[in-house]
This record gives sequence, structure tokens and C-alpha cells, in this order.
Amino acid sequence: MARISNARDMMPRFDLVQAADLQSALDILAAHENAAWVIGGGQDSFDWFKDRAKQPEVVVDLNAVEELRGVREQEDGGLEIGSLTTLAELQDDPMVNERFSLLSSAAGRVASPQIRNVGTLGGNLCQDTRCWYYRQGLNCYRAGGNTCYANTPEGLNREHCVYGASRCVAVSPSDTATALVALDAVMLVQSATGRREIPAREFFVGPSQNIRGMTALDPAEVLVAVRLPGQWAGAKFYFEKVADRNTWDFALVSVAAAVKESGNTVEDIRLVFGAVECVPRRLDVIEQRLKGNELTEQLISEVAASASDGAVTLNYNHFKLPLMQNLLQRALHRVES
Repeated sequence: MARISNARDMMPRFDLVQAADLQSALDILAAHENAAWVIGGGQDSFDWFKDRAKQPEVVVDLNAVEELRGVREQEDGGLEIGSLTTLAELQDDPMVNERFSLLSSAAGRVASPQIRNVGTLGGNLCQDTRCWYYRQGLNCYRAGGNTCYANTPEGLNREHCVYGASRCVAVSPSDTATALVALDAVMLVQSATGRREIPAREFFVGPSQNIRGMTALDPAEVLVAVRLPGQWAGAKFYFEKVADRNTWDFALVSVAAAVKESGNTVEDIRLVFGAVECVPRRLDVIEQRLKGNELTEQLISEVAASASDGAVTLNYNHFKLPLMQNLLQRALHRVES
């Protein structure tokens, strides 16, 4: 079955506003509410506009807002990263590589070098799902309709979820999101009326919470920075992404692991899967099983066998279950500082 294409050859008309500072951008968003759209690198946004799946009245370009760029050291040994910092900059930044190589590894697996040179951390975290039924403008649940075209007998769904389905079976496409949940990151979000901090795990939301969006951002809010707490600085990390091609493609399954050890014993651990649920999937039960224990071959095999417990597969994504088991086993074997 061929993929459905409703692509047009012209973008819809919109007013482009290039904000000189953050407050100006936030004031514009507050004035236009749901009719405004924010761009940083714009790599994802332009696809939406070309296909006419999104037709905002106003597009707010943040590229001139310098306060949203760069990596800043924090007193606790952590880092604060501006949302306009490019993925290439994250991949190469010496402080990120030294303290939180999990994030630089994930950033380095996004798309292609050309896209990483332009694409931003904020854009990668806030992008919408890649489900082609939704992206091509079909009237699915996420688009306001009453059908999930991927979850039908004829649906093409090998990339879709095995957990957390609620009408929609799409997954989060962000590689950096998986790493940030494992690092207990905090998202700094701002509107014209103030700022709030959202733990990464709560920043990404599933369809049962919001069928029309994938993050906790309100329409007038902007993700301004991501804070990495010092508690995970210098821990042992592992990131792996399995995709059909090494460049450009989105994950079929990814895994992020962060481990702190005392001697040979696991003192603390975070394990997160990407592309198996509409949000990054934290493996709480397995984490608790591993804490206070040595990562022996027997224990690793035991927990890896349970990595896909509770999964509900669709027609074409049964392969994700053994892939999750193998990825977790590999992560626990290879995790290193």
C-alpha cells in the first residue's frame, strides 16, 4: 500500500515576525493565542507549511533572540542549555561531552549533519509526531477527527507505539527527549505572564492527556532553556538508536541509560526507551530491580527479558519487542563513563 500524499506546492499566507528579544516574542504569542507558530531552525515547521497541514496566521521567528542560545555552567555542576542551541553545537560542546555525553550522543544521531547544523534543541523537543496519516492532513483523532488510520487492519504502523495508545498510536519522534528524561532534566518554559519549570518526564504528554499536542506547553509559551542537574554529571551513559537508515530516519526504537555506581553496585540508574510510546518511556520497575545490585550477566539477562512486558503490538510492529529486549541488554553491558 502506497503512502497517501496530499502535499501542495505552495505554502499558505502568513505574517512573519522576527522578534528582536524574548519579551517581544512572548507578547506576540499572547496576542494571537492559537493562531501563532514559533520557529527556531524551522526544519520541521516548513514541512508542515508546505503540506498545508498547519496554517498559522503569524509565524514568530526566534533566531535573533540571543539569550536563547548557548550552554551555561550551573553552580551544582549542571548545565543550562538555551533552546536555540543547535544540535551540532550540542554534539561538539566540550562541557556537554565531558559531563552529559548521553545528550551529545543523542543529538549526534538526529537526522543528518546538514539538519543538525540548523536544527535546534528546542525544535527537536517540541516537534510534532511523524505519523504520515496525520502529517499529510488526514482527519485523524489527533487532527480533530474520529479515526486513527494507523490503527486499522490496513494501517501502516511499523513505526507506531506498543504502549500508551489512547485513540492515537503515534510515538514521540525526538531523540534528545529520550536522553533528557534519563538525565532528569528540567524544562524552563516562559510566557508573557511568567516562567515555570517542568520536569522532562512531565513535559511530554500522551494522547490521553492531550490528543492535539505532545508537550505540556500552552499556546502562548516558549521553551526557553533546558537545565541538566549536576547529580548526573560524569555518570556512565549509553545511547543507541535503531533506524532504517543511519541518517535522516527517525527511531524505530532507541534506548538511553544513565548509571551511577558505588564500587560494583548500582547506586542510581535511569533507563528510557524512545519510539515505543507517545512519550519517552521510563523503565521504573527495572530501575528499582537494579538499584543496590551488581550488574551481573544473570541479572542483566533477567531484566532484559522483561523489557517489553505489557506491550500491545499493532499489525506491523511486533519486531519492537525483541528489539527492546536486545537494546536494554546491550545498554547495560556497554554503559560507560
